[in-house]
Amino acid sequence: MRQGTTTMANQSADPPVDGPGTSGGPERRSGETHESPEDRLERRLAHAREVLLVERRSLERLGGLLDQRFDAAVELILACQGMVIVTGMGKAGLIGAKISATLASTGTPSISLHPAEALHGDLGRIRKDDVILALSNSGETAELKAIVPPAKRIGARIVALTGAPASSLARVSDCVLDIGRVDEACPLGLAPTASTSALLALGDALAMVVLKERGFRREDYALFHPSGSLGRRLMQTREVMRQGEELPLAALGSPVADVLLTMSRTPGRPGAALIVDQSGKLCGIFTDGDLRRLVESGERAFLDQAVDQFMGKDPKSIAPDALVEEAERLLREHQIDQLPVVDANGVAVGLLDVQDVLHNHL
Repeated sequence: MRQGTTTMANQSADPPVDGPGTSGGPERRSGETHESPEDRLERRLAHAREVLLVERRSLERLGGLLDQRFDAAVELILACQGMVIVTGMGKAGLIGAKISATLASTGTPSISLHPAEALHGDLGRIRKDDVILALSNSGETAELKAIVPPAKRIGARIVALTGAPASSLARVSDCVLDIGRVDEACPLGLAPTASTSALLALGDALAMVVLKERGFRREDYALFHPSGSLGRRLMQTREVMRQGEELPLAALGSPVADVLLTMSRTPGRPGAALIVDQSGKLCGIFTDGDLRRLVESGERAFLDQAVDQFMGKDPKSIAPDALVEEAERLLREHQIDQLPVVDANGVAVGLLDVQDVLHNHL
């Protein structure tokens, strides 16, 4: 019979049960099989807490290592006219990718570069105006040591993030940020754990200090985060407000009947009309709620009367470049359903309805 065919005996045999040595996964070697679930839980939680304690201590020590070299790295990034290129091998490379993403989303153009790919053509991504953040705990990563000389010949500046300030990588760098000698949380002392946490924290510190030095604002952050709940909250009011033919405007002194017609004939049938003077400046607002209160009061002659005496005077308003989250706060705090949008001269340019907020899932 050819290799790979199935015999009748094999067909009738019971399927193997997962266990040590089978395809069910690696054999578990730690822990006693007779321990109670409570003991197993306590043992595992104790180990988890130990890991967190080791990593916390590495971060606490890191703060004491910050000095003028950190300031020099910040200056290099602030003065960078090109990209901040973050590179590292293995776990350090993954941490570098996150640091690069944080920089890019907070106003510093950045890309992540795999050092092995760099050695096979991707060095062409590097320009003379770039700054390279090179991550290596040992400072002896072969691929990083190999790309630094050609990168420096191109003209890029090198900032090393390492636990070995006397290493080969550190010696050829323009600036060295030391994470210190880190004891890994891995019980074998092998898997990068505390060291990668330290690299990530140091990268975050760089990004956040640079963010603050640039004067980066929430509005700037919104430009790079148009999607998701955060991005929608950070949209400007002008992006979601009703405007143009969807903006219900009525002249001061108009009969209430005309104002109601304006509300009914405006596309989207808003629940309010903005009352403006001849120059377009906002004077008041008339809402469905105002109409309901008039009807409930028993008033019957109001339809032919000027809206001025029934409108809400001095209504809450917001600027078109204000964030939608601020508009949402005003709607919620003042328990209103419509919010006029006015420019710097007080001219009505838009209307934000609570339904617009709900429709955009803000």
